[in-house]
Amino acid sequence: MGEKNFEVIVIGSGITGGWAAKEFTEKGLKTLVLERGRDVKHIEDYTTTNKSPWEYKYRGYDSREVQEQYPIQSKKYNFDASSRQYFVNDKEHPYVNPPDKPFRWFRGYQTGGRSIIWGRGTFRMSDLEFGENLRDGHGIDWPIRYKDIEPWYDYVEKFIGICGTKENIAHYPDGKNFLPPFDMNTAEKVIKERMETHYPDRKLIPTRMAHLTKVKPGQFKGRFECQSRNMCHTGCPFGAYFSTNSSTLPAAYGTGKLTLRSNSVVDSIIYDGKTNRAIGVRVIDAETFERMEFFARVIFLCASTLGSTAILLNSKNSHFPNGLANSSGVLGHYLMGHHKNIRGTGVLEGYQDKIDRGHRPSGVTIPRFRNIEGEEMDFYRGYGLSGGAYREGINPNQVGIGSGFKEKLTKPGSWKVILVAYGECLPYFENKVELDSVKKDKWGIPLLHISAEFKENEMKMREDMRDQIQETMEVMGLKDIETSVGSHIVGDATHEMGTARMGKDPKSSVLNGYNQCHDIPNLFVTDGSCMVSSSYMSPSLTYMALTARACDYALQQMKKGVI
Repeated sequence: MGEKNFEVIVIGSGITGGWAAKEFTEKGLKTLVLERGRDVKHIEDYTTTNKSPWEYKYRGYDSREVQEQYPIQSKKYNFDASSRQYFVNDKEHPYVNPPDKPFRWFRGYQTGGRSIIWGRGTFRMSDLEFGENLRDGHGIDWPIRYKDIEPWYDYVEKFIGICGTKENIAHYPDGKNFLPPFDMNTAEKVIKERMETHYPDRKLIPTRMAHLTKVKPGQFKGRFECQSRNMCHTGCPFGAYFSTNSSTLPAAYGTGKLTLRSNSVVDSIIYDGKTNRAIGVRVIDAETFERMEFFARVIFLCASTLGSTAILLNSKNSHFPNGLANSSGVLGHYLMGHHKNIRGTGVLEGYQDKIDRGHRPSGVTIPRFRNIEGEEMDFYRGYGLSGGAYREGINPNQVGIGSGFKEKLTKPGSWKVILVAYGECLPYFENKVELDSVKKDKWGIPLLHISAEFKENEMKMREDMRDQIQETMEVMGLKDIETSVGSHIVGDATHEMGTARMGKDPKSSVLNGYNQCHDIPNLFVTDGSCMVSSSYMSPSLTYMALTARACDYALQQMKKGVI
């Protein structure tokens, strides 16, 4: 690449990087996107998307060799032979954590990042979440409220396409442009009626998903309706679910203003102390190890929560000895993640004449019902439940042979219901990431040392999670109810947040309310590292809305000549 100078540099091509690329190029700005992994083009590089289970060695189950190379990634629910190419090799990309504080860092280093393999749940945060830090005194106050981000939720949702239902729940805001939801099956409709009759403050609703159940004006052309194959983690050739690859990057390419450089490992950001500006980025070619520099007027960090924080920490200089834009000293602190692995199962008797057809890529959700309006719980914040129902025995991928096997497939068993819980984590200063003082990766960049754990508040919440799953399933009239409590490892929910948080006061935060660094006005961070609290739900929609909002603000500042 001969060109070195751009108007905007975006670091990372995942969910937020794709949005930054789209917004800036559509406004006419020459934009460079730096991606540390390989290029993955929509459709043509989804090499497993049309493979059947029996085409994989060991039917897709992990061999011992795979487990040794992917000890962390292989623990993710959608990691298998069909999706492995979108996950990093843990042996090639290590990190460090204390033995008594395990951390699971699920990563995808390629164009689109984890947007190819994300769970696709899309939920709006409300003023319940934006105001909670202030109300209960845990963490600093958010510098924004729902009214500030609401129009950007509208803007993002119209482009990506969200299927769901309007429910008029104050703390669970509805979108304005919902596509039709995936239908609930017979069992889900039964348990919904029973639960909502008993609990006036709870609803069971279709999960809001970034799937095109119907194509409407506003979505990027070339995307089609979901085929309910439920093979999303292989890459969707229909573009039915939102990903950077199918939507935002093609839109950016269409402007003629985008340059994407793959295999570009960002070492650090170049800072000019005389002008107090970030003027460029130092890059190492992942394959040739060639070092190079690129320059721009504005830089957007979208490399993921831990990736962006690592870059800022490694960009320390005489002006910022503890990490770039870190005059507050909080960079790397307040790492958050959701806690999960509490579940219940039960059997709904009857309804044997009904069956669930197809492979719907979604389920049902019970939005948060704890600590909404001043209830006296022994823990702060809340959680939500999700799950679904299915007929046992219907699994076309199960092993078998002969007439007996075929007959078994035609005789499904009872309706089984599953509920799982996702809970919020409070922001703790001691949950942190820092650069390891000794160990480095193969490009000579210090490894991240991650130290985080869930604490007493989360443990009390987990007790209530299990109790409420049990009680809710009893209210639903289920039989043979079983509940279980699994591990509570930070990172296991794939929603790492914090470490470069937003705030009103530069002394206690890295970013202002527009994701702009307090210390360096032309440097923005719009991925999960900006989060001030974690809520309990998937944060991806909020990341996208914040990114679009930050781009609009940066463009205004550029027009005014401020940056």
